Parts: sequence; C-alpha cells; structure tokens
Amino acid sequence: PVIEVDNLEEFVLRPAPQGVTIKCRVTRDKKGMDRGLYPTYYLHLDNDKKVFLLAGRKRKKSKTSNYLISIDPTDLSRGGDNFIGKLRSNLMGTKFTVFDNGANPDRANADWSNVRQELSAVVYETNVLGFKGPRKMTVIIPGMNADNERVPIRPRNDNDGLLMRWQNRNMDNIIELHNKAPVWNDETQSYVLNFHGRVTHASVKNFQIVHSSDTDYIVMQFGRVADDAFTMDYNYPLCALQAFAIALSSFDGKLACE
Repeated sequence: PVIEVDNLEEFVLRPAPQGVTIKCRVTRDKKGMDRGLYPTYYLHLDNDKKVFLLAGRKRKKSKTSNYLISIDPTDLSRGGDNFIGKLRSNLMGTKFTVFDNGANPDRANADWSNVRQELSAVVYETNVLGFKGPRKMTVIIPGMNADNERVPIRPRNDNDGLLMRWQNRNMDNIIELHNKAPVWNDETQSYVLNFHGRVTHASVKNFQIVHSSDTDYIVMQFGRVADDAFTMDYNYPLCALQAFAIALSSFDGKLACE
C-alpha cells in the first residue's frame, strides 16, 4: 500500500494501520561545529518520495538527556509551532520517557485536556557485560481502545507516569513490549536477528521489539545500513513519533558502547 502523508502532524501521531508495515529511514547528521556532540537525526519514509517525517536533536545544557522532536527539519526549537514531542532520560540514562507537545502538569487548564501525554517509556537493563553484547530493552506504551486509538495517559505528577505504573505492575491500559533476544550464530561468531534484508550492518544498536505473547509479530525494528543511516520499520500499534523516539533513545551516550 502507498503511504500517504496529508497532514504531517496527524500522520506522525497516528498508529500504523493494522497489517501495514511503515518503512522508514533514520539519518544522522554530524556535520558542523557541535553536531559531533549533538547530531541531528532525521526520519523519512523509505519509499520513492522519501517524505520527511520528523527531526530530533539533543538539547544542550540539559542535566539529563533531553531530545526535542520536530515536524520541521529546520526548526528544532522548544517554543516553535513545529515542536511535536520530546524524549527525556533519567539521571542514569537507562530509562526514557516520550511525551507529546502538551503542557507541563504545572500549567494545566481546569480539565487537564492540555496536559502532555506520555506516549512511551523505554527501560534498558545492563547485562553482565555492561552494555557490550545484546542489550535488554523494555518498551512500555499506552494501550488501545476498541476503536484502535491510543488511550491518553496524562500523568498529573511523576508518580503517575508509564514508568511508575509499570514498576508498580499497574498495567491497566498499558502494553509491555521487549526486544527480541538475538540468536548466537556460530558462522559469524555473533548474536544475530533476522531483519529480512532491511539491515546490512552488524551493530549492538540493531533491535526488534515484540510482545511476549507473539514474538513473530515485529512491532518495530531498527538497524544500521551505513555509518550514519538506519532503517526503522514500525507496525500497529506504534506511531512514527513513538518509534522514532525509541530509536533516539538507543543512540544515547550512556548506552553507547561502539
């Protein structure tokens, strides 16, 4: 099916249609003075038209890792109309939360309708080798209602977000996903996953996200195809913003081991 992007803001927040894999490409731009430290990441549809979807960049002078995500490749400012979401890590750099562009709970209106939604959380576990070797990721996303729409999760404080609900095993309207464990390959002497030709370079950053009840259904996959190019494919119930933010979390400095 041809993927049409009429309204960019709507498209990046809308879950992928059921039965359709949305294939994208992430490019990393390190050119320029501070881009070595703060690269800009761009998400495009991986089709003939190469339609631009999102751009993301780490904020400077932020105590924790904090990425702004925009629907304009030239405007990555917090105050602009193009700001669509952000990814924020904890101090350790092992847990991340993805927000849309709603207001901080401190600036809520009376019915909380303007307050930001949490769209996803990502938890990385170090393994016995530190971060060398396969990583373990848990991805927590809001559940879906009967109309296949995302249930809005608007925490009133830090104790009510996706991470706290998941840690307290309060799983109402929450879906827990994991990365698929890679399999050891004797020939290449490395851990591998089958990306069906979508990934060409071995990297610890390559991953596939699945639900434990159906590990054959790939909710999202991400992997390297060149030094600064990656493919990112996502399926229902993820949207482009959720998938892109999950991919951005995997680039973060505390996790990098390459």
